[in-house]
This record gives sequence, C-alpha cells and structure tokens, in this order.
Amino acid sequence: MSRNPRPSRALRSRTRLRRAALAGALCTALTCGAVYATGAVQLPVANAVPRVEVFGGMPDGAARPAPGPGLNFLLVGLDRRAGLTDEEKDWLHVNGEACDCTDTMMLLHLSEDRRRISVVSIPRDSYVAFPRGGAPAAVPAAPGTAARPAAGKINAAHKLGGPALTVRTVEQATGVRVDHYLEADFGSFVEAVDEIGGAGVCTAKALRDKNSGLRLPAGTHRLDGRNALRYVRARHVPPLSGDLGRMRRQQRFVAELLDTFSDQGLFRNPAALAMTARSLLRTLRADEDLSTGRLLTLGRALGELDSADTEFATVPLADFDHRVKGWGSTLTWDRPRAARLFAALREDRPLTTEEAYSLPGPGVPVAWPPADIPVRVHAAPERARAADTLERGLRASGFDVRERTAPAPGAGAGTGTGTGEAPPGQTEISYDPRWQRKAESLAAALPDTRLRPVPGHPRVFEVRPGPGAARVERVVLDRSSVEGAPARGDTLDCDDAPAG
Repeated sequence: MSRNPRPSRALRSRTRLRRAALAGALCTALTCGAVYATGAVQLPVANAVPRVEVFGGMPDGAARPAPGPGLNFLLVGLDRRAGLTDEEKDWLHVNGEACDCTDTMMLLHLSEDRRRISVVSIPRDSYVAFPRGGAPAAVPAAPGTAARPAAGKINAAHKLGGPALTVRTVEQATGVRVDHYLEADFGSFVEAVDEIGGAGVCTAKALRDKNSGLRLPAGTHRLDGRNALRYVRARHVPPLSGDLGRMRRQQRFVAELLDTFSDQGLFRNPAALAMTARSLLRTLRADEDLSTGRLLTLGRALGELDSADTEFATVPLADFDHRVKGWGSTLTWDRPRAARLFAALREDRPLTTEEAYSLPGPGVPVAWPPADIPVRVHAAPERARAADTLERGLRASGFDVRERTAPAPGAGAGTGTGTGEAPPGQTEISYDPRWQRKAESLAAALPDTRLRPVPGHPRVFEVRPGPGAARVERVVLDRSSVEGAPARGDTLDCDDAPAG
C-alpha cells in the first residue's frame, strides 16, 4: 500500500467523520430540495434525492419545547474511526483515539419566511444536564457508573443514548425545539468536496496544525477534500486555539461554500444542484420525518440563498476550564447570554442584534485578561501628553501599567530596535512573539498601533507613541466574542478581508 492510500469507497461510506456535519449536513439543509426550485428541467425524485439512513422519528414527550416559527435542524458529525487501518488513519491524519461522540454540533434555524438562516455552534465539551428517563444509557459515562450520569459533556449524549438522547439533551439545554436531525460522515465530506471541484478558503496568516496535518500558507486557496478536512479539524492554530477558533473556521468554510454556490449559479441550475446534493447526502443519517416533500418545499424557498442571508454564532461561555470529576476540563455557558441567544432562535429573530447577543460590559472584546498583560509606555518628553493618554486609557481597562521610561538623551523616540528611529506615524507595540495572544488583546485597546514581535524581548510589553494624538479603546474580557460573536456570512467569506 502506498504511503498515502486513498480510502476505498466502502471505507468512505462507513467511516464517520469528525466535523462532517459542517459541510455535508449544513449544505444538505440549504440545498437538497432546491433541485426543484427553478428552471424548466424537472428531475425524478430518485435521481434528485439520494437515499439516507433513517434512525427513527423525533423523541416523544410533553417535556419537549413547544414548536415555534421557522424550522430547526440539529446537525452533528461523529468522531468515529471504526474499521480504519493504521495506514488509512495516517492518510486521513486521524490517529487519535475516537470517542464515538458528537464532535461537531450546530443548531440551524430556517426563518419562517425562508429568507434567513441562523447557525449556532455548540462546543462539544459544554457541561450540561442529561434528561431523565428515556432510552437507557448505552455505556456508563464514568468508570464504575452503572446508570446514565445526571450531567456531563454534551458530546457524550450520543454515546449514552444515540440520536434520541442527543436531541433531548440539546432541547433541554437550549429550550429550542429540534424539528429534524442530520448526521453526516467523514467520507461524504472528503468525497463531496472533491466532486464539487474543491472548496475555497482564505487566511491572512499561515496556518499550521500538527494534530490535523494542516499546512496552509497565507492567501486564498482552493482545497481538495483531504485538505479541506484538515482545515475544519484544526484546533491548534495560534494565536487563537481550541474549539472557538475551530468553530469559527468551520463557519467561514460554510459561508464561503454558500457564496461560491451562489456566484456559480448552482442554485439556479437544477442538474448541477442535483449532482452536488447527491455528493453531499451520500451517507447522511436523518430522522424519518425529514421527508422528500419537506425538502422540496424548503428548496423552492431557498433557491436564491447566498452568504448574505446567513448568520453564525457560538454559544457564549463563562468558564473555559470547569473541572468535573470523571469528565476533566469542561466548558460552562454564560447562562444569561446563552438564554438570550436561544430565545432569538425560538422567536425567529436575527442573532446579530444587541437584544440577541450582548457583551458582558462596554468595550471591545479581548481573549486575554488585561490584568495579566504588563505594559510600559516608552516616550520622549515631547510625547508626554500622548503617553499620559495611553496610560490612563490602559489603566481604565485594567492593564498592568508599569512606570514610564524615556529614551536616552539624543536617542529620539525609538522603536525598540535600538536605532533610535521614531515609529512612522503609528504607535508601536514591541513584545516577544511567544506572547502573541496577549499582544492581540493589547492591540485591541490601541487600534492605531503596529505590532512588532521582537524575539527575546522582556516580558513587559513596550508601547511607543507615534506622532499626533493617541487613541485608546476600552476593552472587556470576553473570550467567547473574539471568535464566536454573531457575524453575517458575507463578512466571513473570502469576499471580505482574509482571516484565520
């Protein structure tokens, strides 16, 4: 077998993928019925809608949330590697231990007028209560536990009780009624991206992640299925790592995919759309109530959808390292803010409003506590006024402002290079590149600054004011909003400024 063997068709059809719901299930909800929406060509149902694996109807019970306006889909992708050989795992770069749990989870809301799609990503390590009663646990969640635990990571619900418990857990945590469940697999993602000719992504900085195998230079790229998979799986991409950055990249991927479909006229070409739908739905698992007729109705309404009609957000979080015995590190939601976000979904309101998503306080959100960022202003006497403004503003946001320093007589304002040259019209922040995440938070408070990484720089960040008035923004610690605040799809796709 070659070093990088391509998995067989049988392998691709049976292997459940991490994050496959990202493109397969989501695009299914957007496009699968739109084959019939426009044009004179009418395709037979058997050709237009591929067979899907059915798991049964949605859960019963009066305790479920009441139906609301619009339609809600729960989209999931499983972390499952059963049947993969070691060489195949190497080729796919999925050598880690599988958990047989939901690794990607999104709530997708279609507005009642079918003119807006709202997507909320739910972090897989969210610590939530599991519903009482219902299907028995398939396996215990913690060593020595015979019955289903009262609470745990939301991604374990699938292992404990399959799709039915997954739906009930999400409904209980969010208060949002799930109308349909969609579960996609790994092979369909890779194959579908290849069949549509690749997927576009863009990044302002080079992205490298050893765990996912991602190596992507700065710029705009067309990725094949294998590399697109690496892009959406990456969790260790500085300066922002972990699930928040990964979920935002998944959202960018979907926004760009929709924009590409719209630009290429895919929604207006029944034959091309049927082919795309077949590739995206090849191994989809759906509830039995998701009928062909319902998909067709949705498709007719969504024929002109593009990324400007979509919005993406992530559940606001309060604690990123909530330790629980038997579960380890978990995430807890910012309950008041999460409640507002899910209320907007239930009531069919946009997410990109202050009513639906507010910050914990006034200011620009930053991901690092200002009190943990030591700062020193370095300025010549002639820039004392600007230095005073910078120090006052930084202290007001809670930064650890140290005693001011000044260049030696005759050295000029300086730039941290030892040359004595003044910054060219900009305030400058010099710092050791090891503290890039802290530097990003400091730069948010000083919007007119230029970041200058200097290997070996002392731990204290040095700020050198440029000529003219200094400007300081108030900041608020809110790591969730840095990568998870609501954003319209047309601000996330590659038509906007590239981003990681």
